[in-house]
This record gives sequence, C-alpha cells and structure tokens, in this order.
Amino acid sequence: ASNFEVSIAENGRQALELHAAQTPDLVILDWNLPELDGLEVLRRLRQYASTPVLMLTAMGRVEDRVTGLQAGADDYLLKPFAFSELVARLQALVRRAAPASPSSGDTLRLKLADLELDLLRRKASRAGQNLDLTAQEFTLLTLFLRKKGRILSRTELAEQVWDMHFDSQTNVVEVAVRRLRSKLDAPFNTPLLHTVRGMGYVLELRAP
Repeated sequence: ASNFEVSIAENGRQALELHAAQTPDLVILDWNLPELDGLEVLRRLRQYASTPVLMLTAMGRVEDRVTGLQAGADDYLLKPFAFSELVARLQALVRRAAPASPSSGDTLRLKLADLELDLLRRKASRAGQNLDLTAQEFTLLTLFLRKKGRILSRTELAEQVWDMHFDSQTNVVEVAVRRLRSKLDAPFNTPLLHTVRGMGYVLELRAP
C-alpha cells in the first residue's frame, strides 16, 4: 500500500556504494551497521548528498538522538517501533522532500533581497548562485523566509522543523542554523540570518 521500492545493504560500505549507484529518494539507516556504523555512513553521505535520512536505533538517550540529528539525519525512530509508524515517517519525509503542489493560497516563490526559494522545484539561490541545501536545511530556510523579520526561538524551530521538543541543554538547533548560515551567508557580503541573543534567530536584511 505504501508503494516503496526497497534496496538493502548489508553493511555500511555497501550502503554508500548502493546509494552512489541508485541515488534513492530516501534512506533508512540503522545506527548499528557492520564495517561502518550508521553514524559514519551518514557523515560521509552528507559530504555529497542531501537525500532525506531516517535513522533507526535502540539508543533512546536524548544525547544519542541529538548526535544523529547533528550529523544530518532528517528524522529519528527508536526500536522497537510499529511498522505503521515507520511508513508514516517515511511518507512524511517524501512529502517534505517532494516539489510543492501549486496552491492558490500559497506562494511558490519566497524572496528576501537576493535570496530566492522556489518551492515547486525545491531550489534555493542567492545572487543567482544555487545553494546546495539538505532537505532539513531547505525546510529550515523555508520557515525563516515565511516568517522573515520575525524572531524565531530555538523551541519554535525545533518543533516546526524536527517536530520534536529538545532539552534545553542540547544544541541541535544551533548546529543546524550554523550549517545553514555557512551556505546562506558565508559566501556572500551581506548576512541575512542573524542571532538575537537570548531570543533566537531572525532572517532579515539589515542596513549596513
């Protein structure tokens, strides 16, 4: 009923080879893989690909989940899990990564200064240069653009981008924002994504 076509890798090295050969729409990645564990596979994968990744693990500590998310996972599922929940999370990842459908109530292009986001093609560019964003970074930037000029707290970002509540001691939001900023602002002269101390982050064009 879910219509997923599945390929299986028996170890971490094979997973990377399979991904390179088939370029799948999404990846289910077990933390405890032989040869290369899932976390190392994810780190290597994120060096060249933005494929949505769902991490599977029996480790339920917040610190472990944060480690996976910081490495670039788009979602996280603890073992044991219901198959129906797995399918639901995969479908959500597919929807998040898929091009947007035209809607009379929503704009398909979001802009701020020389930054432009094309929701239909899932492309982001600045000053005419393509921004190579992961699915998670694209979702994060979409939220910032839709609420440009408004300060977004860490809690709000965590809930809306990851659909999770993070402990105040974790820094997964900061890491994600830092990675987005390295692609969005670092190569350009004018920063757009700003930190508001003690409050959160805001996307806006400020006077020089």
